[in-house]
Amino acid sequence: MDFLWVGVGGFVGANARYAMGRAIHERVVTTFPLGTLTINVLGSIAIGFLVMLLAERYAPNHALRLLIVTGFLGGYTTFSSFSFEAVMLADRGQLGRALVYILGTNGLALAGCAAGVALVRWLR
Repeated sequence: MDFLWVGVGGFVGANARYAMGRAIHERVVTTFPLGTLTINVLGSIAIGFLVMLLAERYAPNHALRLLIVTGFLGGYTTFSSFSFEAVMLADRGQLGRALVYILGTNGLALAGCAAGVALVRWLR
């Protein structure tokens, strides 16, 4: 059943991301990735709010968390999960780990993307 909750939330979240990105792209003409930036920021705000709301105000509901946080926000943006995890590391006083996680995630992800692009160009 857990996979169903994640799948339904992911389907809705991915479509919300597509709709939001498309709406921004249709209204703002720019070469800057404004849609992705907006989606990542909104997703990060949403995960911080929703996880804390579910954890501190309501009894933990496993299915609801899977549907909304893992599914919907995971489909909307995985950047939200990264943001929340980094904030929680810092919140627990693990500033060094938070910094390593932030720099490592960004640095390795960018390097990985560049390596993938280079590999495709090399294989041409």
